[in-house]
Amino acid sequence: MNRANLFGILSIIFILTVLVSPSVSQQPDNVATPEILGKLVDVGGHKLHLNCTGKGRFTVVTESGASDFSFDWNLVQTEVARFTRICTYDRAGYAWSEAGPLPRTMRQISYELHSALLKAGVKPPFVLVGQSLGGLIIRVFAEQYRKEVAGMVLVDSANEDQLVGIIDAATNQGKIVHWRETSRGRPIPPIQSTMPASGGTNPTQAMTRSSAQPKIGAPFDKLPLEIQQIRLWAVSQPNYNPARISEFDFIGEEIASIYEERLKLRQSLGDMPLIVLSRGVNEYPDKDEVVNKRLIEDHERLQVDLTTLSSNNKQIIAKTSGHHIQLDDPGSVTDAVKQVVNAARHHSKLR
Repeated sequence: MNRANLFGILSIIFILTVLVSPSVSQQPDNVATPEILGKLVDVGGHKLHLNCTGKGRFTVVTESGASDFSFDWNLVQTEVARFTRICTYDRAGYAWSEAGPLPRTMRQISYELHSALLKAGVKPPFVLVGQSLGGLIIRVFAEQYRKEVAGMVLVDSANEDQLVGIIDAATNQGKIVHWRETSRGRPIPPIQSTMPASGGTNPTQAMTRSSAQPKIGAPFDKLPLEIQQIRLWAVSQPNYNPARISEFDFIGEEIASIYEERLKLRQSLGDMPLIVLSRGVNEYPDKDEVVNKRLIEDHERLQVDLTTLSSNNKQIIAKTSGHHIQLDDPGSVTDAVKQVVNAARHHSKLR
């Protein structure tokens, strides 16, 4: 896949599946680094930002969607910390986290998150909460560290069988395909436990910085003002764009792998408590009515499909929320987390 194709796929994914968060103008270079929320943890030559609050035997661990940050969970973290421990973090290259080894595969991301938790003394059992692309990442985490995961909440999660758009390099025309069909059949790179000498940045993936005035768009304007300011700083950092773009380098191959494994084992989570929290408001732009109908029906079908990952499942529709339910309706996310924690604590079925 050449660079033009990569950016084409990313832009259409944003339009059709709302996987990438709304854009925000860049901030001037002379803005001071805000005080860190939590701490930095070394995971093998680079450090990740980890912010844990609250107390409890079960630790809730969040995984953000494409381009999003740890503090985007602020409204949820504040409430969850009242009844158990919760850790939010930033993937390598995001906010305070240092750049990590390339490519940024979901396996690499899961390995680094697990390493950060262990290095910080955060012990299982974990209840994983993943939004959008983060939903796929926590499933990879659960596959790698199954015995440490006690429950899961998928927040309007991506699905390995969903539709995305690509741009044909020859015709420059867009078309809708299954995400797994973007695979080129390349072997997925192995996990890297240490930072290579070449570092974790790739200058060919850098984007041009904007000179426009910083601005926060919906739904991030629901965050407290001090968190909005941190977000403006975070999107201006030089490692941010290379990191978030590199997360899509092998996404086709990874999605295809997850799809094939799913065909072999439908209930891969066994009877683990699982809540699928789905948006009730569609955010697709004005397009052809037939295309919109297909995308909406596909999303609704695949949200139901995610419940079949576990025999102990429940789907909840956040009726007034768009894709970022943790911002539009944080109470529904908090309640879903509480239900899963209680079910895991008592080894019971979700009611």
